Amino acid sequence: QVNLVESGGGLVQPGGSLRLSCTASGIIFSINKRGWYRQAPGKERELVARFRSDGTPYYADSVKGRFTFSRDNAKNTVYLQMNSLKPEDTAVYYCNQRRDWDDMDYWGEGTLVTVSS
Repeated sequence: QVNLVESGGGLVQPGGSLRLSCTASGIIFSINKRGWYRQAPGKERELVARFRSDGTPYYADSVKGRFTFSRDNAKNTVYLQMNSLKPEDTAVYYCNQRRDWDDMDYWGEGTLVTVSS
Protein backbone atom coordinates (compact mmCIF):
# COMPACT_ATOMS: atom_id res chain seq x y z
CA GLN A 1 0.00 0.00 0.00
CA VAL A 2 1.22 3.47 -0.92
CA ASN A 3 0.49 6.18 1.64
CA LEU A 4 0.96 9.81 0.76
CA VAL A 5 0.39 12.34 3.53
CA GLU A 6 0.18 16.02 2.65
CA SER A 7 0.42 18.89 5.08
CA GLY A 8 0.88 22.64 5.11
CA GLY A 9 -2.32 23.95 3.57
CA GLY A 10 -4.32 26.78 5.05
CA LEU A 11 -5.64 30.29 4.62
CA VAL A 12 -3.23 32.97 3.45
CA GLN A 13 -3.59 36.51 2.18
CA PRO A 14 -2.70 37.41 -1.40
CA GLY A 15 1.05 37.85 -1.70
CA GLY A 16 1.69 35.44 1.15
CA SER A 17 3.52 32.14 1.29
CA LEU A 18 2.88 28.55 2.27
CA ARG A 19 4.95 25.39 2.15
CA LEU A 20 3.31 22.07 1.42
CA SER A 21 4.89 18.74 2.33
CA CYS A 22 4.20 15.24 1.07
CA THR A 23 5.69 12.24 2.83
CA ALA A 24 5.40 8.70 1.49
CA SER A 25 5.18 5.54 3.57
CA GLY A 26 4.33 1.91 3.00
CA ILE A 27 5.44 0.84 -0.48
CA ILE A 28 8.00 3.41 -1.62
CA PHE A 29 8.47 4.26 -5.29
CA SER A 30 10.96 6.62 -6.84
CA ILE A 31 10.79 10.12 -5.42
CA ASN A 32 11.60 11.31 -8.93
CA LYS A 33 8.09 10.18 -9.91
CA ARG A 34 6.31 12.34 -7.35
CA GLY A 35 4.54 15.58 -8.09
CA TRP A 36 1.90 18.09 -7.07
CA TYR A 37 -1.47 18.69 -8.72
CA ARG A 38 -4.32 20.98 -7.77
CA GLN A 39 -8.03 21.17 -8.31
CA ALA A 40 -9.94 24.41 -7.97
CA PRO A 41 -13.72 24.45 -7.44
CA GLY A 42 -15.51 23.60 -10.66
CA LYS A 43 -12.29 22.89 -12.54
CA GLU A 44 -10.34 19.83 -13.56
CA ARG A 45 -7.28 18.66 -11.68
CA GLU A 46 -4.12 20.16 -13.17
CA LEU A 47 -0.41 19.60 -12.87
CA VAL A 48 1.47 22.10 -10.73
CA ALA A 49 4.96 20.62 -10.58
CA ARG A 50 6.78 17.33 -10.87
CA PHE A 51 10.25 16.04 -11.62
CA ARG A 52 11.47 15.42 -15.14
CA SER A 53 13.30 12.19 -15.93
CA ASP A 54 16.60 13.94 -15.24
CA GLY A 55 15.41 14.94 -11.77
CA THR A 56 14.96 18.63 -12.48
CA PRO A 57 11.60 20.19 -11.61
CA TYR A 58 8.98 21.04 -14.20
CA TYR A 59 6.45 23.77 -13.43
CA ALA A 60 3.14 24.76 -14.91
CA ASP A 61 3.35 28.18 -16.54
CA SER A 62 0.87 29.59 -14.04
CA VAL A 63 3.23 28.98 -11.09
CA LYS A 64 6.65 29.37 -12.71
CA GLY A 65 8.80 31.84 -10.80
CA ARG A 66 6.57 31.73 -7.72
CA PHE A 67 6.60 28.07 -6.65
CA THR A 68 9.59 25.87 -5.88
CA PHE A 69 9.41 22.09 -5.93
CA SER A 70 12.07 20.27 -3.95
CA ARG A 71 12.76 16.99 -2.16
CA ASP A 72 14.51 15.50 0.83
CA ASN A 73 15.48 11.97 -0.13
CA ALA A 74 16.43 11.02 3.43
CA LYS A 75 12.93 11.93 4.66
CA ASN A 76 11.19 10.60 1.55
CA THR A 77 9.44 13.94 1.41
CA VAL A 78 8.77 16.46 -1.32
CA TYR A 79 7.95 20.10 -0.75
CA LEU A 80 6.13 22.81 -2.62
CA GLN A 81 7.18 26.27 -1.52
CA MET A 82 4.52 28.69 -2.72
CA ASN A 83 5.32 32.40 -2.74
CA SER A 84 3.45 35.43 -4.05
CA LEU A 85 0.21 33.54 -3.76
CA LYS A 86 -2.78 34.74 -5.74
CA PRO A 87 -6.51 34.12 -5.25
CA GLU A 88 -6.43 31.94 -8.37
CA ASP A 89 -4.07 29.58 -6.55
CA THR A 90 -6.96 28.60 -4.29
CA ALA A 91 -7.45 24.85 -4.69
CA VAL A 92 -7.07 21.48 -3.09
CA TYR A 93 -3.47 20.44 -3.65
CA TYR A 94 -2.80 16.74 -4.17
CA CYS A 95 0.43 14.82 -3.92
CA ASN A 96 0.86 12.31 -6.73
CA GLN A 97 3.15 9.29 -6.92
CA ARG A 98 3.62 7.25 -10.07
CA ARG A 99 4.59 3.61 -9.90
CA ASP A 100 8.09 3.03 -11.21
CA TRP A 101 7.40 0.56 -14.02
CA ASP A 102 4.02 1.60 -15.45
CA ASP A 103 3.25 5.10 -14.11
CA MET A 104 0.12 3.96 -12.29
CA ASP A 105 -1.06 6.93 -10.22
CA TYR A 106 -1.41 7.09 -6.46
CA TRP A 107 -2.92 10.13 -4.74
CA GLY A 108 -2.89 11.68 -1.33
CA GLU A 109 -6.09 12.97 0.24
CA GLY A 110 -5.25 16.57 -0.57
CA THR A 111 -4.70 19.73 1.42
CA LEU A 112 -6.74 22.88 0.95
CA VAL A 113 -5.03 26.16 0.12
CA THR A 114 -7.19 29.26 0.28
CA VAL A 115 -5.80 32.61 -0.83
CA SER A 116 -8.09 35.40 0.27
CA SER A 117 -8.06 38.72 2.02
